[in-house]
Amino acid sequence: MTLKAVRRAKRVMAPCTVVGDMRSFQRQTGFTYLAALFLVAALGALLASIGVMSSTAQQRYKEQELLLVGEQFRLAIGRYFENSPGSVKKYPATLNDLLKDERQLSTQRYLRKVYADPITKSDKWGILNAPEGGIMGVYSLSEDKPIKRDRFDEANQGFTGKTKYADWQFVYRPDPALK
Repeated sequence: MTLKAVRRAKRVMAPCTVVGDMRSFQRQTGFTYLAALFLVAALGALLASIGVMSSTAQQRYKEQELLLVGEQFRLAIGRYFENSPGSVKKYPATLNDLLKDERQLSTQRYLRKVYADPITKSDKWGILNAPEGGIMGVYSLSEDKPIKRDRFDEANQGFTGKTKYADWQFVYRPDPALK
């Protein structure tokens, strides 16, 4: 074997670790690129699932806020109605009447403020008018589909199975046994 043939055989048999050897660079580039693609795909899937979970958690929080604020309106309307002077009970004419009731000798406040709807982020509420006049309840103007469909507390049992937030109506109805 000639010296030239021996050198050529060593070059072919030797591992491709020489910096200037292009064969080594080409083999590793494909593997690294493929690994980077799989990593980006896995991170994308992970971030998408985190986004969905975060959105669901935020929606559940808004629902809890709506139930809390709606109950505050229901209680305030009930107190306004029950504290009516004289024998004739009246519902508030506007939601602002719940902020400052001047029908008594001293000013009564049933709410600190007219709360914003947690679902729509608006100060506008749907109003349920009483047959004899005034506001007997409120509801969200949102047509979105709620996540919570059952396991409501006793006061909100009527919300079971409702398909949109606008169906969650927070109404004060006086106890007929007290009349």
